[in-house]
Amino acid sequence: MEAYNRLLRIVREVNGIISGYKSEKYLSDVDLILAGPSSDENLEEFIEDDNEEDTFQPQKGNVAFVCALDGWGFRINEFAEFYASKLGANAAALQRALWGPRYFNSKTKMIVGKKGLDSGSKARPMFVQFVLEQLWQVYHAALEPDGDKGMLNKVVKSFNLSIPARELQNKDSKVVLQAVMSRWLPLSDAILSMVVKCVPDPAAAQLFRLSRLLPKREVMENGVDCNALSEAELVRKSVEACDSNPEAPCVAFVAKMFAIPAKMLPQKGIHGENVINSSDEGGNGESDECFLAFARIFSGVLFVGQKVYILSALYDPLKVESMQKHVQEAKLQSLYLMMGQGLKPVASAKAGNIVAIRGLGHHILKSATLSSTINCWPLSSMIFQVAPTLRVAIEPSDPADMGALMKGLRLLNRADPFVEVTISARGEHVLAAAGEVHLERCIKDLKDRFAKVSLDVSPPLVSFRETIEGEASNSLENLKSLSMSLDYVEKMTPNGRCVVRVQVMKLPRALTMVLEENADLLGDIIGGNPGLSNKSLDTQRSGIVENENPVVGLKKTVMEAVESDILSRNGNDKDWAEKCKAKWLKLLKRIWALGPRQVGPNILFTPYNKRMDFDCSVLIHGSSYVSERMGFVDSSNDDVLVAESSSQVNRSLSIEAESLESSVISGFQLATAAGPLCDEPLWGLAFHVEAYVSPLAGRNDDSESIQQPEQHGIFAGQVMTVVKDACRAAVLQKKPRLVEAMYFCELNTPNEYLGPMYAVLSRRRAQILKEEMQEGSPLFTVHAYVPVSESFGFADELRRWTSGAASALLVLSHWEELPEDPFFVPKTEEEIEEFGDGSSVLPNTARKLVDTVRRRKGLPVEEKVVQRATKQRTLARKV
Repeated sequence: MEAYNRLLRIVREVNGIISGYKSEKYLSDVDLILAGPSSDENLEEFIEDDNEEDTFQPQKGNVAFVCALDGWGFRINEFAEFYASKLGANAAALQRALWGPRYFNSKTKMIVGKKGLDSGSKARPMFVQFVLEQLWQVYHAALEPDGDKGMLNKVVKSFNLSIPARELQNKDSKVVLQAVMSRWLPLSDAILSMVVKCVPDPAAAQLFRLSRLLPKREVMENGVDCNALSEAELVRKSVEACDSNPEAPCVAFVAKMFAIPAKMLPQKGIHGENVINSSDEGGNGESDECFLAFARIFSGVLFVGQKVYILSALYDPLKVESMQKHVQEAKLQSLYLMMGQGLKPVASAKAGNIVAIRGLGHHILKSATLSSTINCWPLSSMIFQVAPTLRVAIEPSDPADMGALMKGLRLLNRADPFVEVTISARGEHVLAAAGEVHLERCIKDLKDRFAKVSLDVSPPLVSFRETIEGEASNSLENLKSLSMSLDYVEKMTPNGRCVVRVQVMKLPRALTMVLEENADLLGDIIGGNPGLSNKSLDTQRSGIVENENPVVGLKKTVMEAVESDILSRNGNDKDWAEKCKAKWLKLLKRIWALGPRQVGPNILFTPYNKRMDFDCSVLIHGSSYVSERMGFVDSSNDDVLVAESSSQVNRSLSIEAESLESSVISGFQLATAAGPLCDEPLWGLAFHVEAYVSPLAGRNDDSESIQQPEQHGIFAGQVMTVVKDACRAAVLQKKPRLVEAMYFCELNTPNEYLGPMYAVLSRRRAQILKEEMQEGSPLFTVHAYVPVSESFGFADELRRWTSGAASALLVLSHWEELPEDPFFVPKTEEEIEEFGDGSSVLPNTARKLVDTVRRRKGLPVEEKVVQRATKQRTLARKV
């Protein structure tokens, strides 16, 4: 009864989860109906149609009871058919009674409910009496020392099982049990029969899956080849009907490329002839691996020797340029049916089959669409629920094996559709996997199959950002020209000819997010992409309507971000809000550059033209090029400043100052790419840089001063370096803070494990957002933010502390600033009383993370190597 109640509870919990999802959809559909016309009539019809039964019911045959450890499984229809012949009952009626509160009255030979039982009766449900007790008897006979061994022989004879005598007489009782159960109730037969019964066949499935597999494209009829369009529509109808006619256009989708050892390929052909298998499918004949394409045929017939077109996801049959970039032609060398771990060669395969294809290893990296006609739209690409977030750096233990590692990484990248292999800016080979188990498997495959060399794997790589303390509004109030403020950092080039003054402020968070999320669009706009049009926008660019002009849409999104930040801080004071908006509009008209990499979430503003207290010096004005490209200013406002300066100082010095604008931008890019804390990119900062160039001291002849060689190096390089150093020093002066990435975590757990789950979240510095109970189930859903740096090993620890009852889903959410000062040292009496003096205070979380990153990058770390210099070092000698 305990096992029966446990199984009953599992089925109810799963049905409760499915019902919860249906309830959410039901409520949203009700809201839509209520919002429409004649809502009362539609609502009544909708409620009448919503009376559905549980999704999973064993009596319907869509639930299988299995034991993977011992290799057996069954559905209750198997026992119903067996007992129906013995009891003379209807198999269908007996199947309905084998689950739930149904009991068998041995006196009347009737199936009754609870009300039909005698008072005080200890009757057991039919599932316990007819199913579980029979299994328990076999287990008892096989595993217990006093078990009835004749029971096993009885089962073997009753079901005509073919079991070798040596397996039945094995001394290991577990082997005997597995031999009997796996032949009496084969696990593969139970699963396969359930799939055949419950899963729709390909012809029926493709009818309602077509909208996702091959959605309709909206095509402008101007200048379109009508023949190509009609043939593409014919292909779509063939896929919808799962047409297996040989004359139908052939369409297949390669979901992945998988590698097998070349020696595992069949040595015999279709007609029994010997086949010579070469192992050059990976693009290198020296490899021992052969790559096969895992493909599903949606229309037509594939056959050996057929020439097919390989279409990438970006292929468009109506564009001529797609013919050259996104299509290849290949010949199929072999077709295999995948039968378990074996491969069976076949001459052809019809629509609806899943096959392995040889001959595409040189043409497909991970996935593609195969078609017998070039006028075919590619099938939709696969969508993964999560992204590979666990990243490690890999290098060979012996530097001489670097070539083998690179070849192995190429093979792994092709064999695993989910893995990502990249080369970082520091030259490291970075491997990204879905989780720790996935990463372990990838490393093992690299060592044993693909690279076959010893590897050194780094700890997980975590990306951080750097910013400054404070809010954006406070910096905005204090943002004035450097002639009216002393809050700046001043540095001079080694030759003394250029003085740089830098002030830094913090951008509003909403504006920072807009710049970061629209980095691709900013790259197109700032780079002056001539092909940029309304259709180049995708739905991932936040806040921009699809049919809107890209520049206008981005400008509107930036202003909305600024306004939302102003209103969130002091929305009641309209005068103050208007002044802030006007100040921000003036600032946005002075954007000189974005960084890092020209499109990052940091801004460089052009300097004011009011400060002129350097004798005979010229200000490097810069230009509002980015503001112009983003639509904030016109293209005729930047020449006035240069003309004014040219009328006051030497013309040649003005030309030299103009040539140094690129050096200022390069210094800004270097500073934003590597911050002062741990060389991580800066995030959400704006810099105001004033650089003054003066003539060479002791020289009146301008031409000689320009042509004089520099003993400190090229002057442009000096300016670039001093701008970088000044920007980093300005960040240090404003109390820098570390910014870490956060996961959005959704956890599901029974109520009895809420305490251990919260303990795990607390140790991981998680922020709990909400907790709610799922209707119809004992499960609780908890939403939280978990730092990425604390997520490694999180799932294992959660399973360990909750006995596997809790599950977690992690999705990358946002960047969040750590409030702790990494350079904090107690100074006041209250701080010393709370934290201790400077020598005994422990480093805070921010400092630990900074030191970890600096150690990984080889940067100096402030730490005491010798803890106690006067303490004697004694080593015990064990004899």
